[in-house]
Amino acid sequence: MHEIITLQLGQRSNYVATHFWNAQESYFTYSENEQSPVNHNIHFRGGIGADGTETFTPRTLIYDLKGGFGTLRKYNALYQLEEDQPGLDSGLWDTSGVLQQQPKIPQIEYQRCLDMGLPVPELTAETVRYWSDFNRVFYSPRSIQQINEYDLGSQLMPFEDWSTGQSLFSDLDREHDLLDRDLRPFAEECDQLKGIQVFSGVNDAWGGFAASYVGRLKDEYGSKSIWTWALNDSSSPQREKRKLASANLARSVSEIGSQVTAFIPIADLPSRIAPYVKPDLRHTWHSSALISLALESISLPTRLRGHEALDLWEIASRDSRNIYHLESTVGTQELSGFATDKGGSGQDTSGSGVSHGHDDDDDGPQEKLKQFDVELSPRGLASTHGSRVFHQLSVRRDRTSDKSSSSSNTAPPVNTSSKTQSFDTQLEYPVLDSFPRDLVAGQGPPGSTLKVHAALSISSQARGYLKDLQQSMGIYVPFDQREELSNCLTTLSEAYIDAWESDSDSGDD
Repeated sequence: MHEIITLQLGQRSNYVATHFWNAQESYFTYSENEQSPVNHNIHFRGGIGADGTETFTPRTLIYDLKGGFGTLRKYNALYQLEEDQPGLDSGLWDTSGVLQQQPKIPQIEYQRCLDMGLPVPELTAETVRYWSDFNRVFYSPRSIQQINEYDLGSQLMPFEDWSTGQSLFSDLDREHDLLDRDLRPFAEECDQLKGIQVFSGVNDAWGGFAASYVGRLKDEYGSKSIWTWALNDSSSPQREKRKLASANLARSVSEIGSQVTAFIPIADLPSRIAPYVKPDLRHTWHSSALISLALESISLPTRLRGHEALDLWEIASRDSRNIYHLESTVGTQELSGFATDKGGSGQDTSGSGVSHGHDDDDDGPQEKLKQFDVELSPRGLASTHGSRVFHQLSVRRDRTSDKSSSSSNTAPPVNTSSKTQSFDTQLEYPVLDSFPRDLVAGQGPPGSTLKVHAALSISSQARGYLKDLQQSMGIYVPFDQREELSNCLTTLSEAYIDAWESDSDSGDD
């Protein structure tokens, strides 16, 4: 077995991860004669519920601020008998004491119907207040980790500065040893821990928290793959807060990007989006759903039966490049494969303007890569005309594809070269009742599916992205740390200098 542990850090990350877990739950099969194409042991763990029955819950740790969990309780229906009973401590305290509790957040109708097993009403952006409002999954009590030191949305103590998150982790780790308390119990259950995926905000205080957490992970699990879905919050209209967010991002890229196997910056406002995709980007429920289409799809091969050991994240292990950009094409659009100057699948590559790199000493024709319709990376990282792609991972989900050997029990073939990995499967993205109904033009009702073609690419554009971050540090990075941070970003950027570009620079000297 090759298990994966997930860390979810912060409100925006939990929105994206909730879509991810809802999709995983939909792949379960309950007939003895039907086997799911997904190996659930990769992301789920067995346990025992309060009544002694077996449970199967996500192998994840969910961190959020006080108030961020909405109506989600630490002890759900599977474990409710473990809750403290009234009078449990009556022998220790005078019973005349008065217990004060904050008013409970009322459940929305969708969650009430789920609990009672009734048909659920349609969710809307107005009815979804928290990520727990559209959650369909039971979690182990050990997964729920509330940060009581800060309140969600507090104006008095905002959780915005990178150093605040760093200090918070340091304080909590000193008091509790977070890896021993939270993560190690999950790790010790694994037969063969394959890696750790981290969902985290990176341009607020969660970036500092994540950087410290990743540092501890590297110390304890240095041989394991760690990949980070680095979420950028672009919602603040205030100029000073945007400057602070830019400085936070620079520190996150430097501290996290230098330690992980894969670092994938993701913008909540796509830098390119096709007109057939119609998210209401004012609402995190919508923007996180659009992200999840690509994110869940590109990571799908790591959990399909027959390819559980496939490590998509090691394609760049031969060098120091690990900053990816994420993009996708969704829905009823043509999801064609690669086309090359040598001949190929016949894909239309007009207007892509992106060259695909072979080995530096290969003077042969270069492949042209598809121009995807939704660019989920920040604008400075997105591929543009003339940028060079060093590596690409591509996953196409299309039930009409003839490249997949089976739509159920046998995983599709993987086509690899020194610079590309492409994967085709007939398992399309599930449209659930927890998913926005009008996200994609022509989207079917709950129970239908969506075609998705997603890609992760490493390109020369990352160099410009890192240089832009150097310019954005400003006064929000302490003076005594600016030079070190700038040098680190410079070192990271040098990995994305192409061979021909380096030769050109040398000729100018």
